[in-house]
Amino acid sequence: MAEAEPVLTPGIEPKNGDAHDLPSSPGVTATWGSKGANMSSISNSEWNDAEANKLPEKVADLDRKGELPENEKKDRKRIVVVGLGMVGIAFIEKLMKYDVKRREYDIIVIGEEPHLAYNRVGLTSFFQHRLVENLYLNPKEWYSAMPEGSLNYHLNTLVTEINSQDKTVKTSAGDTVPYDILVLATGSDALLPRHTPGYDANGVFVYRTIDDLQRLIDFASTRKGTTGAVVGGGLLGLEAAKAMMDLEDFGQVKLIERNRWVLSRQLDSDAGGMVVEQVQSLGLDVLLSKRVGKILTDEGNNVKGVIFEDGEEMQCSCICFAIGIKARDEVARKAGIRCADRGGGIVVAPDLSTSIPDIYAVGECASWENQTFGLIAPGVEMADVLAFNLTQAKAHAPRKFKRPDLSTKLKLLGVEVASFGDFFADRDGPKDMPGRRGAVKKDEANGKTDRVKSLTDGPAPPPVKALTYKDPFQQVYKKYLFTMDGKYLLGGMMIGDTKDYVKLVPLVKNQKQLEMQPSELIIGAQKGDDDGDDLEDDTQICSCHNVTKGDVVKAVKDGTCKSIGDVKSCTKAGTGCGGCMPLVQTIFNKTMSSMGQEVKNHLCPHFEYSRADLFNIIFVKKLTEFAQVMKECGKDPESTGCEACKPTVGSIVASLFNKHILDDTRRGLQETNDRFLANIQRNGTFSVIPRVAGGEITPERLIIIGMVAKKYKLYCKITGGQRIDMFGARKQDLPAIWQELVDGGMESGHAYAKSLRTVKSCVGTTWCRYGIGDSVGMAIRLEERYKSLRAPHKIKGGVSGCVRECAEAQNKDFGLIATEKGFNLFVGGNGGAKPRHSELLAKDVPPDDIIPILDRYLSFYIRTADKLQRTARWIENLPGGIKYLQEVILEDKLGICAELEKQMEILVESYSCEWTEVLKSPAKKALFSQFANTDESINDTIEPTQERGQERPSYWPKDSITEDFRNHKWSELSWQPLIKAEEFRDLPTGDSRAIKRGDTQLAIFKVRGKWYCTQQMCPHKRAFVLSDGMIGDDIKNNKLWVSCPYHKRNYELGGEDAGRCANDESVNIATFPIEERDDGNVYVKLPSVEELDSVLGTAKFKIKKSDTTDPFESLDRKLKLALGKGRKGTVVSHLEGGLGEKEKAAMILAGGERGVGGLDW
Repeated sequence: MAEAEPVLTPGIEPKNGDAHDLPSSPGVTATWGSKGANMSSISNSEWNDAEANKLPEKVADLDRKGELPENEKKDRKRIVVVGLGMVGIAFIEKLMKYDVKRREYDIIVIGEEPHLAYNRVGLTSFFQHRLVENLYLNPKEWYSAMPEGSLNYHLNTLVTEINSQDKTVKTSAGDTVPYDILVLATGSDALLPRHTPGYDANGVFVYRTIDDLQRLIDFASTRKGTTGAVVGGGLLGLEAAKAMMDLEDFGQVKLIERNRWVLSRQLDSDAGGMVVEQVQSLGLDVLLSKRVGKILTDEGNNVKGVIFEDGEEMQCSCICFAIGIKARDEVARKAGIRCADRGGGIVVAPDLSTSIPDIYAVGECASWENQTFGLIAPGVEMADVLAFNLTQAKAHAPRKFKRPDLSTKLKLLGVEVASFGDFFADRDGPKDMPGRRGAVKKDEANGKTDRVKSLTDGPAPPPVKALTYKDPFQQVYKKYLFTMDGKYLLGGMMIGDTKDYVKLVPLVKNQKQLEMQPSELIIGAQKGDDDGDDLEDDTQICSCHNVTKGDVVKAVKDGTCKSIGDVKSCTKAGTGCGGCMPLVQTIFNKTMSSMGQEVKNHLCPHFEYSRADLFNIIFVKKLTEFAQVMKECGKDPESTGCEACKPTVGSIVASLFNKHILDDTRRGLQETNDRFLANIQRNGTFSVIPRVAGGEITPERLIIIGMVAKKYKLYCKITGGQRIDMFGARKQDLPAIWQELVDGGMESGHAYAKSLRTVKSCVGTTWCRYGIGDSVGMAIRLEERYKSLRAPHKIKGGVSGCVRECAEAQNKDFGLIATEKGFNLFVGGNGGAKPRHSELLAKDVPPDDIIPILDRYLSFYIRTADKLQRTARWIENLPGGIKYLQEVILEDKLGICAELEKQMEILVESYSCEWTEVLKSPAKKALFSQFANTDESINDTIEPTQERGQERPSYWPKDSITEDFRNHKWSELSWQPLIKAEEFRDLPTGDSRAIKRGDTQLAIFKVRGKWYCTQQMCPHKRAFVLSDGMIGDDIKNNKLWVSCPYHKRNYELGGEDAGRCANDESVNIATFPIEERDDGNVYVKLPSVEELDSVLGTAKFKIKKSDTTDPFESLDRKLKLALGKGRKGTVVSHLEGGLGEKEKAAMILAGGERGVGGLDW
């Protein structure tokens, strides 16, 4: 971006950085500051758009990366903004923020005053510092830091004419400036009572601009010791009175108000009266119920006093009127733009458009539903609506300007004052009743209102109840207005104590039903007894291993366990499904704290680091292999690790470097689901879930999925995440199934991984008549971006198109709910064993800004969460919770947001479909054979049950197999060559294969050059899966084990205890001598095939339907399922003579639906 040069000659179309002066006003020329200036000088930032404050840094960063869009100037539209006030600059800030990555617009702003946009709300402070630069909303450097050509301004220039036919405006400098879009932000003028005699005397002022204040300052210095008066007891009047008192030139300052109390537009008589008492105590003389009838002047037309309408006279030398404003609409009227007849103002539609195309109006000059607004907040809201619609409405429903929130909170003459919501609902009746929109009383609907009754009894009182608190000693007043049932807060006002303002305003705006008694909002909740730990010692906290709270507490208190890794090793709590880990961690932490001990969050006995610590070490040192991590960070560099640390390291490496998880050095780190890229099921088969981004699927893909399911006889079910799950896939069939799905344009859904699962969506504006956001489009974009992203735990998202929340986004790890302004972004929700409602991270986020925020949030979670910790528990454990997360993610408290976004970008760019990579690699495909020594297979270790037209495995028996396999006495053993040694690799994590001999399945392991052989079946659930289990070790105690992938029963592989289950003494396994010989074969010492099958044969332990009980047998008898009214069989048609699903599908597949050629697409 080139440096901008100041231009001193008026009358030239402005380039970037040019400024124009009126010829009659020499010397007031705006110039650009150096881009190297210190941007920390930004003042009045509370009135800026927070993101706009950071635009200079963002622009510089995009420029450095070469990411600034390079749209040709001819492709960009020109927006001319008339007015550089607070609303004008608000529109510019928001448009620049939305457009910085698009560059669809160039902006020219024309300001009438000789100053850049300044804080008109803070005018009073000018009396102290007298420096207009201190009021600037953005310093000069901010304007010049924008992309070249995107922002230009004229100062000290009045727009005199609009030509809507030619789309140009003319200025007082003689310039003609063309526009594509014209935005009028001309503001308003302060009212002067021109009907009052003497209104034009010397010493009469208004309180509106810097020039007004400067004239008042200069005049006051010539009237020292006299009386100054302010007419108008509203917000501006009190500000003006304070300013005149701060000048210390006047001997006395008097406030004249025509009503019986001040701030009558914000407060009732009680509250206004209390304010009067407080400001009088500060030295301001307040005259109530007074109207100025005439201004008295001397021969030189100088103010010398006033006569009130009641005849009373008052001496004064200066009068400042603060009695209201009038919209500046003269240039619009002249151009034929429709303006309001009463009260003035440019008439605007809900989208802020005027009666002429491509011309809009915002701020105090705009008349919306015959109202103009003198507060800054409605103007900023208008600016936001218009900027949003010009940039974001292509991907979102256009926004409309609605009834603004007129809540105000300020400090006047040292008095805290606030009003919020519908604060006069008890006087004027409520504008809106929560929960009863559109409700009409029956009598009113029928036109049968009793007119006589209404005339005799008067109008019915408003359906509102007021709760009032008044403390004359502390000068505190609060009045809150509620619906009659006390369930909704409508509005209120506060004097003296306004700290609850920020909490109450959202309750009103969101029309949220109260979860407490109304009185609690003023006096607080009655505090009860503190809750103790409500779990008894015999409460089961880990169902996988039947571990109680008392087991964990005892292991910690007797000194056995000094870290969470020790707890997992000793008690096995958390080593099954992992769902109990947050609770186990909490119990451990509290027990340690109660003993005065330091809580160690070590990963496991192999690492004296937490997961977050380990992540940072791996990240900084760029460690990509488990052996490197163990060498750098492990307690024993030669260790194989265990079932706790291996998946964690594997997840961290995948989160950082996104290498394929089945590469040789990484496969041994994966749990069984990841190892086979599918979810293992009860019978040893797997489920396959292709990705269905956002829940959107084409008929063609449905056909492909249906054909695959038919071909491989897979049980089908729709998941909670809007996908189709196909169950019963055999390990050896997985590559063939993936081949058909990938060939049809599908890819892995990562349902097996601790990664992004789904982003659920409703249909939003795609179809729904209530939708205000394209929830499907957003969900697909998010799922496509974050697919395959690995994390400490699974991640689920949701996007709802409106507040009806059909996608249930508020119980997801991240969820979006469309609002008129964009999306509300929620985080940290989950279902599961301990459900948690998500919390609001950011409100009204434009579609363009969703990705950067989520990039930061997910990257920060991946970096800092503990192992197997969902986002819900993670946020709960963050210091400061959601507030701290907002500071880190939205405010960049740690200065790492750019790094977090960069980290996510690297992961996104390195995506590949894991199924596809397997299909490309013969070596990886070979890993999916059922047995390493034969192509034969053994199927259906659990007898199938026919149910509702599909097959599922029969239920598990209640009891485990407790046969003593470990100590079985074999009649005779002999060495048998079973497999080539070259089938195994020497990996730091170990290697394993399943072997078939007769009807018996065996598992062979190779760990650090040593061989081990066991039976393949885990007796706990008769699951033939041990070769797929994780290998762990404890070198110090010379222990090596395999952990069953189902429920983490850990069986020792060698030594005196070989075959023993370390965490379930009721079960054990057989082990066999094994060795590698010079002929390249691996030999195992086994009994005969017949004897081996008689003890360990698969058929012997096949689970049969007759071994189990049907849990619905009794219920079905009660329901009489087959005869129940309105019920039908699952394969029968409701139509008389209908074919039913099987015959209909068979006819379609045979080509009978549309003739011999099949379906007519």
